[in-house]
Parts: sequence; C-alpha cells; structure tokens
Amino acid sequence: MDRTESLLTTPASPPDAATAPPSGPPDAATVPPARSATLHPDAGDTPPRRDPRWVRPALAVLLLGTALLYLWGLGESGWANSFYSAAVQAGAESWKAFFYGSSDAANSITVDKTPASLWLMALSVRIFGLNSWAILVPQALLGVASVGVLFATVRRWYGPAAGLIAGTVLALTPVATLMFRFNNPDALLVLLLVLGAYATVRAVETASTRWIVLVGVLVGFGFLTKMLQAFLVVPVFAGVYLLAAPTGFWRRIRQLLLAGVGLVVAAGWWVATVELVPASARPYIGGSQGNSILELTLGYNGLGRITGDEEGSVGGGARMGGGGGPFSGQTGWLRMFDTEVGGQISWLLPAALILLVAGLVLAGRAARTDRRRAGLLLWGGWLLVTGLIFSFMSGIFHAYYTVALAPAVGALVGIGTVLLWRERRAAARSATPVTGTATPAAPVTASAVHPGPTPAADLGPAQPVAGAAQPVAGAVPTAAGAAPGAGGRRSARWRGVFATVVLAGTLAVTAWWSWTLLGRSPDFHPWLRPAVLVVGLAVAVLILAARLLPRRLVPVALALGASAALAGPAAYAAQTTGTPHTGSIPSAGPAVQGGFGPGRGGPVGRMGNGMEFPGGGFPGGNRPGGAGQNGQPPGFPGGTADGGPGQFPGFPGGTGQNGGPGQDGGTGRNGGTGQDGGRTGGGQGRTGGGMGGLLDSREPSAALKALLTADADDYTWVAAAVGSNNASGYQLATGRPVMAVGGFNGSDPSPTLARFQEYVAAGKIHYFVGGGGFRANGAAPPPRRSPPGSPRPSPRRPWTGSPSTT
Repeated sequence: MDRTESLLTTPASPPDAATAPPSGPPDAATVPPARSATLHPDAGDTPPRRDPRWVRPALAVLLLGTALLYLWGLGESGWANSFYSAAVQAGAESWKAFFYGSSDAANSITVDKTPASLWLMALSVRIFGLNSWAILVPQALLGVASVGVLFATVRRWYGPAAGLIAGTVLALTPVATLMFRFNNPDALLVLLLVLGAYATVRAVETASTRWIVLVGVLVGFGFLTKMLQAFLVVPVFAGVYLLAAPTGFWRRIRQLLLAGVGLVVAAGWWVATVELVPASARPYIGGSQGNSILELTLGYNGLGRITGDEEGSVGGGARMGGGGGPFSGQTGWLRMFDTEVGGQISWLLPAALILLVAGLVLAGRAARTDRRRAGLLLWGGWLLVTGLIFSFMSGIFHAYYTVALAPAVGALVGIGTVLLWRERRAAARSATPVTGTATPAAPVTASAVHPGPTPAADLGPAQPVAGAAQPVAGAVPTAAGAAPGAGGRRSARWRGVFATVVLAGTLAVTAWWSWTLLGRSPDFHPWLRPAVLVVGLAVAVLILAARLLPRRLVPVALALGASAALAGPAAYAAQTTGTPHTGSIPSAGPAVQGGFGPGRGGPVGRMGNGMEFPGGGFPGGNRPGGAGQNGQPPGFPGGTADGGPGQFPGFPGGTGQNGGPGQDGGTGRNGGTGQDGGRTGGGQGRTGGGMGGLLDSREPSAALKALLTADADDYTWVAAAVGSNNASGYQLATGRPVMAVGGFNGSDPSPTLARFQEYVAAGKIHYFVGGGGFRANGAAPPPRRSPPGSPRPSPRRPWTGSPSTT
C-alpha cells in the first residue's frame, strides 16, 4: 500500500494490539480483513490508541497556517465595523455598558444584537487598551479554535485525514477568512456551533446526558451571540441524537428535554434580566420599536428576517418585487451560488452536496446507531437547514452570514473524500488474487478500524459492521487475505466503481465551478482560471484510471487534485487577508461582475471595501438626482419627513444620487450628499456613492475633534448624531460618549424629541452633529449653524431653531 493510501484510510493497529484468533465463533467485533477498509467507525471495546506520527505535525501546520492567514496585517482594517468597535470601547469603560452591549459608555442605547461577542473584545481592550489589534485578535483566535475543534470533531469518527481536510477547507473558505478578521458576532457564533457539534458527537457515542445538556448550553450562548440564528442547528443536533444514541427511546426524549432546559437557562438568564430591569435603569434596546429585547428577538432579528416584515428596518423583501431586502439579493434555490454570495462560500458547496449523497448511499440500510450515517446526517442537516433558510429568507440577508455554512461544507468534504477513498481501496483489495498458504485469518479488532482514540467507555458495546459479511459459527477460516465470496466481490466491486466515479466527478464539478467563479472576476489572476480547470479535469481522469497508474504517481495526482480544488478559495482568502475591510457589509475576495440584488449584471459600486449596489446606487432610493424613499427625505426617529410637531425634524430640500438627503439642498461629489461632499471612513465607491453614515463611520477632522473634546468632562455626551455608525466615528475619535440618535438605522424611537430637549436643557449633550441617515460618501461636517434668520442656539439650550440647526 502506498503512503497516500495510508493517509486517506484508517491506520492499522500496531502488531502488539492484535488479539489471538478466537477458538470459537467470532464475536461482532471481529470481521474478515477483506472488508476492513470499508468498516465504519462503530465498532467496539478497545483501549485508546495514538495517531500516526504524521498527524500532530500536520495539525500544527494547519493551525499555525490558519493563525498566519487570520492575523497577517490585521491592524490595517482599523476599527473594522465601527458600530461594534464603539460598543467594545463603551464596554471597556463601563461595566453597565459591558453587560447590556451599549453603544456608548453613558448607556443611551444598545447595539441591535445580544452582547456575548462584545464581551470577549471588551475584555481584551480592558487588558491591552483601545486599538484595532485588541479588538480583532480575539476574533482571529476564535477562527483558529474553530478549525481545531472541527478537526477534533471529524477525526473522532472518520480519522485524522478527514479531520485535516475539513479544517483546511474551513480555514480557506473566503467568507471565513473575512469574518475571523472582522469584529461582527459571526466569529464567536461559528465556534460555539462547532463546539455544539463536537458535544453532539460525544453524546451520541455513549448516550451521555452530560454531553447532550452541554449541547443545549453551547447553543444557548450562541443565542447570546447572534440571537435566533444559533437555533437553526437545534433540530439537526436533536434529530441526530434521537436517531443514533445507543439507548432507549424514552430516555433519549428525557435527555433532549434536559438539553432544552440547558438551552433556555443559558440563553434566558440575560434576556430575563434585561426584561425585568426597569427601562429607566437601563439603555434603550437598539433595533426594537418598543424598548423590548423580546420584540427584537422575535421581530427585527427573528421572524422578520424570514418574512421580510422587519419593523424599523430600512426595507424588507416584500418591497423588492420578489427578491430579498435591499441588502439581500434574489431569494431562491440558487442564492448561495449567485454573483453576490457564490464567491464567499460556494467553492466547495457542490462537492459537499455530492459527497453527502454518496456517503448516505454507501451507508445503505445501516443500523440505527451507525455512526458513519449519523455524522453525515449531522453535517448534512446543518448545511441543508441553514442553507435553505438563507436561500429563501425575505428579510435582510448579507453574504457574510454564510460563514455559518463553512464548518459543514468542510466536514462533508473531508468525510466524503475519505469514505470514498476507502471504498475504492477496498474494491482493489477484493480484486487481488489470493496467494499464500492456508492459515487462520487474523481477526481485525476494533482498534484497527476505529479512526479516533476514543476510549472504550465512550463507545458502548461492540456492534457488527453494517454490510460486512458475517462469519458462520464453526466455519474454517480461508487463506489469509482471501477475498469474500462471489456475492461479496460483486458488492465490493460495485461500491469501488461507484466511489471512484463519484470522486472523479466531484473533482471535475469542483474544477468547473471554480472556473465559473473565477470568471466573475476576470482581472483577478487571469492565469488561475484555466489552470484550475485543466488540472482538475486531468486529475479526475487519472482517478478513473488510478488502478493503471504506478503507485508513485498516485500521491502526485491526489496532490494536484487537491490543489485544483482549493486554489480558487485559497486565492480569494489570500486577497481578503491583504485587503483592509471596514463598514457594516464586508465582502471577501476581489470585486466581481454583476450587481447586488435585482438588476444585477452591470458594474457595482462598493462601499467600505465590501458593500455593493448596482451602478453605485442605493437600493430603494431613486437614481441620480432622485429623492429619498417614496420621494421624501427621511425624518428623524419617531418623526415624519416634514418634521412635524413633537418629533425630530427632517432634513429640508436637498437630495442626492443615492436617494439620500442633503442638508440645506447641498450635494457632494461622488454621489455624496450634504455639506463638503467628502468621504466616509470606508472609502469612496468605484462607480458612484454607497451609503455613508448609515453603514460606515465618519472620520472627523482635527478641528471637529478638538471642538467635541473641549470641556468634554462637563457633559454626559459630547455630541449626538443620527445613526449608530455616524455616532461611532465621533466616539472612537474622541474617546468620549456620543449619543446614537435612532440606533443603527436611525429609525428607533430613542430618544424622543422631548427627552432630547430635556438632556440639552440639563447640559448633558454638548453638540448635535448633523448629516446622518442616507448620505453617500459625505465628509464629517462640522456642527451646523442656523441658517440666516433662524435663532442661533447655545450648545446647552433646547433645540428651537431650523430643522438643520446644530
């Protein structure tokens, strides 16, 4: 057997681990060696054994390479998503802001998510000070940990080769490289879900109550990270345990109920605390319209994402003519493969789906507790349930959400590749002529077939291998290494042919799909596209003819095939590492042809190194020179466009290219609106404006920064600005609390105009900085003065002048 085959199959146990041939009928843990290569990891009672020597160095290379990929040039992204960076800064200064996830240390309003992901970053900032490395390094380390836990999970049932393949695929997935270098909640969510999968595997092995309750606790903390998205895997984890755990049905039901209790406690303690604390004693719950965390959970961040009915959002799917929301693209079966999402996650998605189906076919009618099938259902269910919800959700959807699919894609590719290679090898063995003298066949013990160092206590009683030929009591053993009978040979031959064809076909499809995705960015390493296609197809042909190749060429062919499959995502991941990313909607890889959402196909505008709109316009707004949504400039939270009584007034008159408002009729360059028409912190769009203010922070000038910090100790908030991203730029620049009027979208009714006036009258707010809302690439304006003829307010006086008064 050549070295490559030894890497992709379960290493045999050392000679001293073999047991003596049984004198009587063999037990269920002893099987003919001709079937040993296809044994699934569900066999019996053996002591733990060590991995081959190559495993630890290979794992070390994987983890160190992942760390290098995720940490290289990390500080170039600055504050990354300043919305969350401002909340991290606030949590590092105030324990109350830390607990609630407040946007500012004075606790005016929270971010629109549960705060667990902020806690890790805020603790880092408390230790190392406020800087981009202190914020982003914890995210990168979460990525390295996710790769390591995925390896450990897959390895337990399928061997170290499958685990290494799975970890490599996860590490090189472009959207994973992006999100583990960014400060959104997705990084922690992925780690918690992979840990949940590991705990599920351990629970299934022994029907362990402790492990299945831990699954619930981990998913509960996932809720504290990104709310209901964490629950997408709950039916999968529960269903796999209910199917495969080796214990009675009603005991499994009781255990799952206990796991549900663990989930509710882990997720509910924070929710209950927030709901029970009087609203006057805590910050406003950002993203809600009624200052309720339950409303936020079930509405804007819950079912509203599915249905598109998101109160307080800038738009939903129902208003886009059959597509998703304004940040969503088209819904449908192919959403994960379209121009906006495809390059983020789908490089190996077709391969994962093909290998899932092939693995289930080979598992056949296995026993209920068959672990090979259970693992396929675990990762396949994760991929299908989450992927289908992402594909058809009508509310706000961003391409970076798909990082939640990356562990499942990696696991299925690793598992499927190794299982099919074992089947191919088994078929080759069954076809080998029998030679040698007749001697008793050495039994294959569980230690020779179990792919991981799982203790016997965790495995339960030994079980027969599904599909293996069972020895007949009293039968005389055949020659050593003899193949099974004619029926067994035909079955093995069919399975081997099936595995070989599927492996070759999977590689060919992967090469073709990489060629397609690379074609969407034709200026990005043009040589790579034909190279991937030619090498991938050539190796697919060699796999079909692998039995005719010299053994020394087999590892070379497999290495070339792996390179062809991973070259595309690896190139995108490397490009992502070398590119700073800022703003609220980051995107991995180079710019692609096509648009965002309906009407794609033309050039796109990009905002903040990631946000893209067709022609550079803002979806939902009109084209150049048009007004805002529905022809009206937006009003402040709780108000109407015309700034009626008792509400924050709207901006008068001015409109800009992207449907965004100007101030006093002014327009700026590059499609920007408002005074000075400068740039935002995320950079200028390529073919027009994006949305500044709403989706990216502003960079105040030195003069404005000095103005805001003057006498800052005399005020609770040195300024107020519409929208959390507007406020975050000023807050991070000054290090002082800035009130985010209206929360993330500028649409939350916090504070009311009356409350705002009370704050100003009490001397708690120094300045109001205008220019928020739907504003494209506008420079941070200085605090506005009243137009001629309007009263000129003092910073401490209530706002009584023109709607644009500062």
